[in-house]
Amino acid sequence: MLLETPLVIVLVFFSVVCHEISHGMVAWKLGDPTAWRMGRLSFNPMVHVDIFGTILLPLALLLMGSRFLFAWAKPVPVNPAYFRNRKRGMMLVAAAGPVTNLVLAVLMSLLLKLAGGVMPPFLARAIAIAALMNIILMAFNLIPIPPLDGSRIVASFLRGNLYWRYMRLERYGMIIVFGLLLLGVISRLLYPVMILGVRFLGIIPYFYL
Repeated sequence: MLLETPLVIVLVFFSVVCHEISHGMVAWKLGDPTAWRMGRLSFNPMVHVDIFGTILLPLALLLMGSRFLFAWAKPVPVNPAYFRNRKRGMMLVAAAGPVTNLVLAVLMSLLLKLAGGVMPPFLARAIAIAALMNIILMAFNLIPIPPLDGSRIVASFLRGNLYWRYMRLERYGMIIVFGLLLLGVISRLLYPVMILGVRFLGIIPYFYL
């Protein structure tokens, strides 16, 4: 556990950084240089640390005994004015983050299947936990509450007044998210995803090494 925990933290933070970089990379490919100009397309962890989302929130959830730990890096700035189609552009930028977490989870599970048998048990467990955390990060970010990524995807299919009323929720979005977290609603929503994820990835045996 002493070796496993810091390794899990490093792997999960790396995953969160990849999530944010993917937003910026897709935006850059679609013509928005904002993240690139601000130096956010970097694997330097210091440029992505958000005091609340990266440090204080997961620490608070840990102290509260939450079944799930959540964290995020500093959001990558995106300017949709550069996109030819703003809604489609924002949808693609938003989808890049959860897709990245899914890809990382699959890559970690493949690494375990290829080399898990010769790894030290603590290393295999840490990678399995990090793979699971990527599934949870993917599912959490797909919740359609602004400003989470899922809301950008849903918003791309809305039109007119319905779109604007939906996006107005963003000013209350994080309050809603924290309220659902404290009530345990999000944990109950994500638990089935967690079960399906570990079965899909085939990583259950590595939790018991």
